[in-house]
Amino acid sequence: MEQRILLIEDNPDITRVVQYELEQAGYRVLAAPDGVTGLTSARESSPDLVILDLGLPDFDGAEIARRLRKTSSVPIIILTAMDAVDRKVNLLEAGADDYMTKPFHPEELVARVKVQLRHQQHGEVISIGPLEIHPQKRLCHYNGHEVRLSPKEFDLLTFLARQPGRVYSRQEIEREVWNGELPSNSNVVDVHMANMRAKLRDLDGYGIIRTVRGIGYALKTP
Repeated sequence: MEQRILLIEDNPDITRVVQYELEQAGYRVLAAPDGVTGLTSARESSPDLVILDLGLPDFDGAEIARRLRKTSSVPIIILTAMDAVDRKVNLLEAGADDYMTKPFHPEELVARVKVQLRHQQHGEVISIGPLEIHPQKRLCHYNGHEVRLSPKEFDLLTFLARQPGRVYSRQEIEREVWNGELPSNSNVVDVHMANMRAKLRDLDGYGIIRTVRGIGYALKTP
């Protein structure tokens, strides 16, 4: 199946060159001129890799990387005009898998894309005690048994599992998992939590999701 690359870049000249080189290499390229469009495209198209410009007109690229990383393990290559070591470290800490400093050779970018996609084929696994999540395969196991989750339940559990122990408010969960599209006073988050708990309870995993009264939810650490 043709692999999809999401290019989030506001410079049309760079977009045109990079898109051409990637398409010549056999990839399908989706282009977004700003961060909001890029996040929407990432949510709707589930790309295999994201190339992200740091200097976007609406959001800093590092913030886009952080938002992507909260709900996805998609490889992220950042394009930046800054060559400072501390800035590069910050980009990696924000969730980037690699970065290239402008100006760059498109052929090198294509080579780095291929490397990241090869690494991705091995698949990420999130393990927290008896809980095991495979984001790429969208599979979840508890005590060796598959947990059959709905798409949103899977996204929600994966979101909590990326930082186990951290307490997330309902507002944070709504913003990151539902992209802030739920109506006010919605109980959708609570309903999904209850459904997940019921499914995990059947596998002796009811207590793994912790409710912090008046604040939100967290995934318990072993």
